[in-house]
Parts: sequence; C-alpha cells; structure tokens
Amino acid sequence: MKKGIISFVCMAALAFSAVGCSSNPAAQTPSDTTEQTTSQAETTEAISGSITMSGSTSMEKYASAMNEAFMIAYPDVTAEAQYTGSGAGIEAVAAGTVDIGNSSRALKEEEKQNGVVENIVAIDGIGIIVDKQNTVTNLTTEEIAQIYKGEIKNWQDLGGADQAIVVIGREAGSGTRGAFEEIVAVEGQCQYAQEIDSTGAVMAKVASTPGAIGYVSLDVIDDTVNTVSVDGVAPTTETIKDGTYTLTRPFVMATKGEIAQQSPAVQAYFEFINSDAGQAVIEQVGLTSAK
Repeated sequence: MKKGIISFVCMAALAFSAVGCSSNPAAQTPSDTTEQTTSQAETTEAISGSITMSGSTSMEKYASAMNEAFMIAYPDVTAEAQYTGSGAGIEAVAAGTVDIGNSSRALKEEEKQNGVVENIVAIDGIGIIVDKQNTVTNLTTEEIAQIYKGEIKNWQDLGGADQAIVVIGREAGSGTRGAFEEIVAVEGQCQYAQEIDSTGAVMAKVASTPGAIGYVSLDVIDDTVNTVSVDGVAPTTETIKDGTYTLTRPFVMATKGEIAQQSPAVQAYFEFINSDAGQAVIEQVGLTSAK
C-alpha cells in the first residue's frame, strides 16, 4: 500500500476513534465531547475477535485500506482478507468458512437463495486499458463488444495502427469478468486470447503486449497502460457518480444472513465503513460511495 494511503488511513481511523460518528461535533460542549470520546473508547475496547474475508482480487486495494483503518480504530480486532476471486468468496461465505465474501459484482439470485446477503459498500468503474503505444483513445460500447466477440480483429479498423488486437480477459468466476460481460452484453460470446486470474496480472499483460486490450478495476490503473474513454466519456470518480460513465459495478461485502445477525466485530466493521472515517477511505482509494 502506498505511504500516502497508509498515512491517510491512520488519520481517518484515529479520527473515528476520537469523535465517533457524530454529524456535528462542533456543536458539542467540551464535556459532551469528553463523554463521547470516553464512550467511543469503551465501545472499541469492548469489541475483540477476528474477521475473515475472501474473494475479489479487484477489491484488494479497498479491503487492505479499510482493514488497516478499522484495526487502528478497533485494536483488539484482526481483519484479514484473502484474494481468491468473487465466485470463491461468495462460496466461502455461503459455506460459513469466512465472515465476509468480497464480490466485485452483484449477487446472483441463486446465491441470495442460499442465504447470502448483498451488502454494497462502494461503486467501482471498470476501465478499458490498452498498451502505451496504442493511439486509440475512445471506443463505443458496441465496438468493445465486437472486439471481445472477435468481430473486430485489427486496430486499423478503429482508427489505430495496422496491428492485431490481443483480447485479454479474466478467468471464469471473476467478478470483474462477470460484470464486464453483462454490461457489454457479451456473456458467453467472448473470444479471449488469454484468460488471467488476477487484476494485477491483467495490468501487467496488457502493458507488456503490443496490441492488447483488457478490463480492470478503475482504482488500480496506473501509467503503465493507456485508459480508453467509452462512448466519449472518460472513466473518473465524477463520471461514475453522475452516471455518464456506464461501465460500473458494485463492490459487495456479502454476509451469511443480515448484518445484524453477525458477530459484534463484523457489525462494528460495517458501522465503520458507513462512518465518516470509512467513507473517507473509500474516496481515498478512488471509489464512489454507495451511500
């Protein structure tokens, strides 16, 4: 995790520990503030135990930052995540082997019928990425669909160089793949040159492969690749929030049963996410609030 995010996480968590979730701390008297600080400290100290989660690799940056901030606010609780893919995370929480299943897609009806509850914690954009030498800067949703279905095979047909398109995607069971294929309406039709099992590996493959195209969570994109606008709209926090960028999906922290049925530690975790400190972490890692 970058140093700046770690510093921000520490400040956000300490702020939560100091003032709790008050919406108007400036209106409180000194005695009110002291009483609230003492009460909050007693609450955090009273909660102990562990929180286990597994699932989406796209949610690694989010989960790592949120876990770090939460454990500063609640020092007697450990929160640990494994990154196994959305499908595996949902299966694990349904089986009761983890407390939370992280999914970078909405839950399916059959998953909900197994008692798994969809808790949407943030909104993420799916970025379309190409290698740095690619001169194409915008694609329509229909062109993206045609690329992934193998109907457009050369960048020259899209205003780029005379170069074969190398179609990179995620593995079956990936939440990013499921969300992307559903939004672009190419489910079961994609002609992948290679299917890759993690977000970071997709980034690396596209960056190192001339003519490659891939899709990844917006918050992990760096300057090793170019990001393509979709239907003339660049993917940013602002365009995701106002709905003009259409390749978006929920980040879900699924539980077996409602949050109120979970352990005190898990309930405190979701309370922290919805606090000002937790919402600040969401913004810091480049996601959009689901509140």
